[in-house]
Amino acid sequence: MRHRVSGRRLGRTTAHRKALGRNLLRALLINHRITTTLAKAKEYRPMADKLVTIGKTDTPANRVRAMAIVPDRTLVEHLFGEVAKHFKERKGGYTRVLRLAKNRLGDNGEQAILEFVGLARVKTESA
Repeated sequence: MRHRVSGRRLGRTTAHRKALGRNLLRALLINHRITTTLAKAKEYRPMADKLVTIGKTDTPANRVRAMAIVPDRTLVEHLFGEVAKHFKERKGGYTRVLRLAKNRLGDNGEQAILEFVGLARVKTESA
Protein backbone atom coordinates (compact mmCIF):
# COMPACT_ATOMS: atom_id res chain seq x y z
CA MET A 1 0.00 0.00 0.00
CA ARG A 2 1.19 3.50 -0.70
CA HIS A 3 -0.56 5.44 2.03
CA ARG A 4 0.86 8.97 2.40
CA VAL A 5 3.77 8.26 0.04
CA SER A 6 4.50 11.28 -2.13
CA GLY A 7 5.97 11.28 -5.61
CA ARG A 8 5.96 8.77 -8.43
CA ARG A 9 8.59 6.11 -8.90
CA LEU A 10 7.97 5.82 -12.66
CA GLY A 11 9.40 2.29 -12.64
CA ARG A 12 12.97 3.56 -12.23
CA THR A 13 15.70 3.69 -9.63
CA THR A 14 16.42 6.95 -7.82
CA ALA A 15 19.45 7.79 -9.96
CA HIS A 16 17.52 7.02 -13.13
CA ARG A 17 14.62 9.26 -12.02
CA LYS A 18 17.01 12.14 -11.32
CA ALA A 19 18.67 11.73 -14.71
CA LEU A 20 15.25 11.55 -16.39
CA GLY A 21 14.21 14.77 -14.66
CA ARG A 22 17.35 16.58 -15.74
CA ASN A 23 16.91 15.43 -19.33
CA LEU A 24 13.23 16.42 -19.43
CA LEU A 25 13.95 19.85 -17.95
CA ARG A 26 16.84 20.31 -20.37
CA ALA A 27 14.57 19.48 -23.31
CA LEU A 28 11.87 21.81 -21.94
CA LEU A 29 14.33 24.71 -21.70
CA ILE A 30 15.59 24.11 -25.23
CA ASN A 31 12.26 23.52 -26.99
CA HIS A 32 9.83 25.25 -24.59
CA ARG A 33 7.46 22.31 -25.19
CA ILE A 34 7.87 18.55 -24.82
CA THR A 35 5.60 15.56 -25.39
CA THR A 36 5.89 12.88 -22.73
CA THR A 37 3.69 10.61 -20.64
CA LEU A 38 1.10 12.14 -18.36
CA ALA A 39 2.75 10.77 -15.21
CA LYS A 40 6.15 12.25 -16.13
CA ALA A 41 4.59 15.61 -17.02
CA LYS A 42 2.75 15.77 -13.70
CA GLU A 43 5.84 14.72 -11.75
CA TYR A 44 8.30 17.18 -13.29
CA ARG A 45 6.01 20.20 -13.71
CA PRO A 46 6.73 21.50 -10.16
CA MET A 47 10.46 21.15 -10.79
CA ALA A 48 10.16 23.26 -13.95
CA ASP A 49 8.17 25.90 -12.07
CA LYS A 50 10.79 26.01 -9.30
CA LEU A 51 13.54 26.34 -11.89
CA VAL A 52 11.82 29.38 -13.42
CA THR A 53 11.31 30.87 -9.96
CA ILE A 54 15.04 30.45 -9.29
CA GLY A 55 15.81 32.08 -12.63
CA LYS A 56 13.77 35.20 -11.91
CA THR A 57 16.30 36.56 -9.39
CA ASP A 58 19.80 36.62 -10.87
CA THR A 59 22.22 36.00 -8.02
CA PRO A 60 25.33 33.81 -7.94
CA ALA A 61 23.65 31.51 -5.41
CA ASN A 62 20.64 31.03 -7.67
CA ARG A 63 22.90 30.27 -10.61
CA VAL A 64 24.56 27.54 -8.54
CA ARG A 65 21.11 26.16 -7.59
CA ALA A 66 20.07 26.12 -11.25
CA MET A 67 23.32 24.41 -12.26
CA ALA A 68 22.60 21.70 -9.68
CA ILE A 69 19.29 20.95 -11.39
CA VAL A 70 20.35 21.41 -15.03
CA PRO A 71 24.15 21.10 -15.31
CA ASP A 72 24.51 22.98 -18.60
CA ARG A 73 25.96 26.48 -18.55
CA THR A 74 24.34 27.65 -21.80
CA LEU A 75 20.90 26.49 -20.66
CA VAL A 76 21.31 28.27 -17.33
CA GLU A 77 22.18 31.45 -19.26
CA HIS A 78 19.06 30.91 -21.38
CA LEU A 79 16.98 30.39 -18.22
CA PHE A 80 18.21 33.58 -16.54
CA GLY A 81 17.98 35.52 -19.79
CA GLU A 82 15.05 34.79 -22.09
CA VAL A 83 12.84 32.53 -19.96
CA ALA A 84 13.06 34.58 -16.74
CA LYS A 85 12.45 37.86 -18.58
CA HIS A 86 9.32 36.42 -20.16
CA PHE A 87 7.87 35.48 -16.75
CA LYS A 88 9.09 38.57 -14.87
CA GLU A 89 5.59 39.87 -14.08
CA ARG A 90 3.96 36.46 -13.59
CA LYS A 91 3.62 35.23 -10.00
CA GLY A 92 3.43 31.49 -10.71
CA GLY A 93 2.01 28.84 -12.99
CA TYR A 94 4.77 29.03 -15.56
CA THR A 95 4.03 25.62 -17.10
CA ARG A 96 0.95 23.76 -18.22
CA VAL A 97 0.14 20.10 -18.82
CA LEU A 98 -2.16 19.36 -21.76
CA ARG A 99 -3.49 15.84 -22.21
CA LEU A 100 -3.35 14.48 -25.73
CA ALA A 101 -6.37 12.70 -27.15
CA LYS A 102 -4.45 9.74 -28.57
CA ASN A 103 -2.46 7.33 -26.45
CA ARG A 104 0.95 6.03 -27.49
CA LEU A 105 0.72 3.22 -30.03
CA GLY A 106 3.23 0.80 -28.50
CA ASP A 107 1.91 0.49 -24.95
CA ASN A 108 -1.24 2.65 -24.95
CA GLY A 109 0.39 5.08 -22.50
CA GLU A 110 -1.37 8.37 -21.83
CA GLN A 111 0.47 11.20 -23.59
CA ALA A 112 0.67 14.83 -22.53
CA ILE A 113 2.39 18.06 -23.53
CA LEU A 114 4.41 19.94 -20.93
CA GLU A 115 5.02 23.52 -22.05
CA PHE A 116 5.84 26.98 -20.80
CA VAL A 117 2.78 29.23 -20.75
CA GLY A 118 2.97 31.73 -23.60
CA LEU A 119 6.56 30.90 -24.51
CA ALA A 120 5.84 27.76 -26.57
CA ARG A 121 3.68 29.69 -29.02
CA VAL A 122 6.34 32.37 -29.45
CA LYS A 123 8.98 29.70 -30.10
CA THR A 124 6.90 27.77 -32.67
CA GLU A 125 5.82 30.90 -34.56
CA SER A 126 9.40 32.03 -35.10
CA ALA A 127 10.60 28.55 -36.07
